[in-house]
Amino acid sequence: MTLDPIQLTRKLVDIESTTYNEGAVGAFLHDFLAGQKYAVEKMDVPQPDVTKFPGAGTGPRFNVYAAMPGITPDVVLSTHMDTVPPYFGSSEDDEFIYGRGTCDAKGIIAAQIAAANQLRQAGVKVGLLFVVGEERDSAGAIVANRSPKGSKFLINGEPTDNRLALASKGALRVELRAKGRMAHSAYPELGESAIDKLVEALHDLLAMPLPIEPEIGASTLNIGLIEGGRAPNVVPDKAEAFLLVRTVGPSEVVKESIVKTVGGRADVAFSLDMPFVRMRRIEGLETMIAKFSTDIPSLTNWGEPLLLGPGSIHVAHTSNEKLAKKELLEAVALYTEVAQKLVG
Repeated sequence: MTLDPIQLTRKLVDIESTTYNEGAVGAFLHDFLAGQKYAVEKMDVPQPDVTKFPGAGTGPRFNVYAAMPGITPDVVLSTHMDTVPPYFGSSEDDEFIYGRGTCDAKGIIAAQIAAANQLRQAGVKVGLLFVVGEERDSAGAIVANRSPKGSKFLINGEPTDNRLALASKGALRVELRAKGRMAHSAYPELGESAIDKLVEALHDLLAMPLPIEPEIGASTLNIGLIEGGRAPNVVPDKAEAFLLVRTVGPSEVVKESIVKTVGGRADVAFSLDMPFVRMRRIEGLETMIAKFSTDIPSLTNWGEPLLLGPGSIHVAHTSNEKLAKKELLEAVALYTEVAQKLVG
């Protein structure tokens, strides 16, 4: 059954689905895949506590799984339905499709559906899994991992420029919270600055050596958010910072170094720990190293993982997100080729 992945990409992009608000795009995919004669299943994913996650939605959210009725798939094509904010709709010219999610990852959804249609016509037992929450905490993948369908292989889609990833970095989210004692800023000796403690700890963390993996590269640390204090004339009694480390090996080594480096200057918490993953090489396919993390560590029950998809990670999450039409169509052929090689 043929379909136009370019037009399907635009339809998907035109449905707003920032993380926690994926219900509408999930409903569209459920009905679309049912119309393609798949047996389609919804996997409910709970909304987080809105008091802890102010951006959380209120409507239903769910993963979408599809396969031909009664089969156990040998290979499952998977990616995520959610996007980062802000939302903006689709447009196109002769070369590119533009809009939020074109390459991360709605163009990938379209390519995977087109490839699955070709694979099932060729007799390959194929499934499709589209999840929510990848851009935040992999909540959908965690739910899906509780209900695997017996597949031997999982081809996960992320923007890799249609190159097969040999590895993807892990992600370690770090939260630092420093405490102090308020005082009038004219008499700083009467207080204790939480910001001073935090700044000193962050300075030392930036100088801290991080693990390096041959052929993969170095771990990296980003200080993404700093908050604290009351007013310019008040010695601050509180301060916090949120960091993300892209890991290339066991996270325990990095965790121990962070705790030791911070010392008693702040409380340390690790709110996300996605492990580093190595993957197989396939002869004849161009390869790359993904410096980003994916849902793969949360889908361990879905078979041996591979990572492949159209689009550049360098335009994902930007105001110029786009996907070359040629690359999208090439991805359909690539997904079909890789799946056939895996099961054949």
